[in-house]
Amino acid sequence: MRKLLFLMLTMMSLNAIAQNVMTPELLWKLGRITPLGISKDGKNVVYKVSTPSVEENKSNSKLYTVAISTGTILEIKDTKEILADKNVSPDGKYIVYNQEVKIDNILGKDFYPNLDKSNVQIYNGLDYRHWDTWNEGKFNHVFYRENKEGSEGIDILKGENFDSPQKPFGDDEDYNWSPDGKSIVYVCKKKAGTQYALSTDTNIYEYNLESGKTINRTEENLGYDTAPQFSPSGDLTWLQMKRDGYEADKNDLIVSFKGINMNLTAHWDGTVNSFLWSKDGKKIYFLAPIDGTVQLFEVNFPGMTKIAITVKQITSGDFDVHDLVGFSGEDIIVTKTDMNHAAEIFSFNLKKNTWKQLTNVNTATYASLQLGKIERRYVTTTDGKKMLVWVALPPNFDASKKYPTLLFCQGGPQSPLTQSYSFRWNFSLMAANGYIVVAPNRRGMQGHGVEWNEQISKDWGGQVMEDYLSAIDDVAKENYVDKSRLGCVGASYGGYSVFYLAGIHNNRFKTFIAHDGVFNLQSMFGTTEEVFFNNWDFGGPYWEKDNAVAQKTYEKFNPINFVQNWNTPILIIQGGNDFRVPIGQGQEAFQAAQIRGIKSRFLYFPEENHWVLKPQNAQIWQKEFYKWLKETL
Repeated sequence: MRKLLFLMLTMMSLNAIAQNVMTPELLWKLGRITPLGISKDGKNVVYKVSTPSVEENKSNSKLYTVAISTGTILEIKDTKEILADKNVSPDGKYIVYNQEVKIDNILGKDFYPNLDKSNVQIYNGLDYRHWDTWNEGKFNHVFYRENKEGSEGIDILKGENFDSPQKPFGDDEDYNWSPDGKSIVYVCKKKAGTQYALSTDTNIYEYNLESGKTINRTEENLGYDTAPQFSPSGDLTWLQMKRDGYEADKNDLIVSFKGINMNLTAHWDGTVNSFLWSKDGKKIYFLAPIDGTVQLFEVNFPGMTKIAITVKQITSGDFDVHDLVGFSGEDIIVTKTDMNHAAEIFSFNLKKNTWKQLTNVNTATYASLQLGKIERRYVTTTDGKKMLVWVALPPNFDASKKYPTLLFCQGGPQSPLTQSYSFRWNFSLMAANGYIVVAPNRRGMQGHGVEWNEQISKDWGGQVMEDYLSAIDDVAKENYVDKSRLGCVGASYGGYSVFYLAGIHNNRFKTFIAHDGVFNLQSMFGTTEEVFFNNWDFGGPYWEKDNAVAQKTYEKFNPINFVQNWNTPILIIQGGNDFRVPIGQGQEAFQAAQIRGIKSRFLYFPEENHWVLKPQNAQIWQKEFYKWLKETL
């Protein structure tokens, strides 16, 4: 009897704990894992955990190792003795690194040294600002030096006004040693000014240490060439997009073998995110979006034999696989997420096809929460296609009740909507606040074939808008959806979608939220820093009156042309340092809403870029997001 009572009390206690749900405060207390590599002895994974501090308005980090066989975790002070340094040459003589170098005169004091208190910038071409920083004439350059204290570095791009690593997100993955240590390969877009802003033509360059000469290994390709690695036998391997100006082109896996560039994924209907050679050099493992998830694939490398090249999907399930960390025996080490769980490190046994979770940074937190269910749903589009729609249901979902429902519009526009875990657009948090979330894999999503992905270019307000409405209309047929309380939210292209739908939704929605959304295609073309993107997706500049494709875009697909139909409350969020979708987009939209007398609010983050990164700003973002929904939905 006493044992039974104890079990009952324990179950009641666990049940009480499990009634907790995700909150904005808790979301920003979760640890965020960054895997750093596998130890030299192959027995441990080294990783960093960053934990945001709202009070300090920054993140604090700690370093750990986890034993792959036993799961034993140790905190460490640094990684120098544990991890091999990829930036040290194979013979140990040299080390490669990068640093910023002043090349161009931009500032007033560069031209007028006696006016050193001036605050002026002078430009003769575009690329005067990028992502969230202004160009001050400084460029990332790759250096190498002897691997000993006090040795002087040699700049292998000396005098060149080009970046390597690429800004804003490139790091030491943009350069590598050749296996013999005689050369360095690096990624660079050797274009400057206006030509830089118009092109995606990055190449893989090889610098020879002895001769000091550089050759272009990918000169014939006009699109992105990125992620250079070498196979175990020394073959240069990289990712390649073919078309200049198209940032979301099919990303293929290329191997340079005996003077011939072999495209291993040319006949596979997908796009590669990242890759890793097997230790025996017979296969390449890579990550790619597929059917609303990101999974692990393999492709064999036949060399010059007549063996067919075959792409094979290795993992499957409603989760995303990220971060190809490395190998340990038969295991490949990765991270894994889903819409309810942030990343943890896992090993996947390639022979047994079994998973093992190695870290549990947030496991206890999630165990204390009641999490909603994420469901797959397939909707027939207006052109007769089958479209995946993710539906997030609130915790303790009761189909006999009615719930307010949000249509989520993904950004990109050509980016996959998969089982990733966002610390801003968090479906688990939205569901915990009592909302059903409808997230369609509309046209432009990767993971459903190249044709599906490309159908959004030059058709921003076309079939994709029908896809959105097909998704929300289909889910709204369910009795548990409160059809009188539908909202529509999104950022970037998703923000554009909100602005566009606000003019054509025929009173479906009761409220809108747009974050860093494109509102005016003409002023967007005139102010965004990546002109190649608008050239490709819009069809060209707005002033080309004989360009039928461009004129259709600016007339038929421009949200400003439908503002006269706006009649619904809208929250507009904008980052002041967003140079991708500049501040004027949010300002124009808010001004239009206010002058039309529509309930609207402008949430402005002066120091944030296209994202919201500072913990306290992120908390206010969440509070205002749900405050708006409570007011209007």
